[in-house]
Amino acid sequence: MTSLDALSPVDGRYAGELAKLRELCSEAGLIRQRVRVEALWYLHLGRIDGLPIPASIPKAARSALELMATTALDGEAGRVKAIEARINHDVKAVEYYVREQLQRTGADDAQLEYVHFACTSEDINNLAYALMLRAARGSVLLPAMSSLIGDLRAMAQEQAATPMLARTHGQSATPTTVGKEAANLAARLERQRAGFAGVRIAGKFNGAVGNFNAHLAAYPDVDWRAQSQRFVESLDLESNPYTTQIEPHDWIAEYSDALARFNTVLIDLCRDFWGYISLGYFRQRAVQGEVGSSTMPHKVNPIDFENAEGNLGIANALLRHFAEKLPISRWQRDLTDSTVLRNVGVALSHGTLALAALERGLGRLDVDTQRIAADLEDAWEVLTEAVQTVLRAHGVPNGYELLKDFSRGQPVNRERLHALIATLPLPPEVRQRLMQLTPATYVGEAARLARELPRGGQ
Repeated sequence: MTSLDALSPVDGRYAGELAKLRELCSEAGLIRQRVRVEALWYLHLGRIDGLPIPASIPKAARSALELMATTALDGEAGRVKAIEARINHDVKAVEYYVREQLQRTGADDAQLEYVHFACTSEDINNLAYALMLRAARGSVLLPAMSSLIGDLRAMAQEQAATPMLARTHGQSATPTTVGKEAANLAARLERQRAGFAGVRIAGKFNGAVGNFNAHLAAYPDVDWRAQSQRFVESLDLESNPYTTQIEPHDWIAEYSDALARFNTVLIDLCRDFWGYISLGYFRQRAVQGEVGSSTMPHKVNPIDFENAEGNLGIANALLRHFAEKLPISRWQRDLTDSTVLRNVGVALSHGTLALAALERGLGRLDVDTQRIAADLEDAWEVLTEAVQTVLRAHGVPNGYELLKDFSRGQPVNRERLHALIATLPLPPEVRQRLMQLTPATYVGEAARLARELPRGGQ
């Protein structure tokens, strides 16, 4: 099969952009983590006092376990899938694969029986998914988030003082600056990134229904609760002692919700920048050889922002399903989580594509200061806010009503506004200060706020 035959665009059209994530979140990536957990559990058993058999494995077998714990062997995933095709069980296939590897090194039958010792499939599975999602977060998602936030921070600094007409409700409103609007988004995204990074990833390793039943039947004198905690924490995961057959996936719901919140801010970014491009506030640099429209030669469409918005919608639909579905399991376990979990990489892929598209889109933008200035010059009505507020400050009654009657539904320009200001019962120096205002200078603390954006968005 080639990428042209793929049903999903993440393995077809966009396959080339997702190599790193595919390595982690594909079925091969999941198998790699399952093999890793099986190998590490065997090595852990060999360090428990009172369990002589796993401690007695040949040196070559121990080396094989250590290698499986760190490295994907040639043909590993393919061999596991071949076993699964015969026995129709994905995790049991991993167990048989590990046994095969140890048998080749001289491990005897008794030693082989400690592969998957006292485990239910979910002991292996939940840790494999935890390791997968942690790796995806740390090596793909968080760096991509930081890179995009860095681009917005750079825009905030470069355009801190570039005045721009704001548009509350889509209408002309009190001016801001280009940099301040970029700073707003950077601050929001940094907060959501921190929340996503802070989601604690949990794991369980306590048997068929979470009570160490089989463990104690085999070795009643071992403190299995302590051993389980030690093993899970050795993977840099938080040990969850209160589970059924499955780790309840509450942390995956938190992970999904946190990522969806970050994505929601990105959707807001997509729509805002799409709008600014439509207004002409940003120009998109044309790329040599690219075609914007099949019939209109002049077009340079904001496709990066549109593609990002579409991918974010798909990602969030999946992420919110994960958050709503995965923590729910009938009694001690049903299998509805299994097929859902297999799609976590799909959700992360669509979000990753969106981040890459937004970086490309932002990188192609130039601010059209002339167009922005022209819009500001045509919007003298925005200064009525300043005038009515000064009237309030000087105790002049009905200032708001005066300016409403003056401006609402009527054209306002410099001459007409100055003529009104000249008649106001204000000290001369205050009237003079008001007349010095222009829409382009009426930006408050916007430039300073953009330049002083703190790290972390706090």
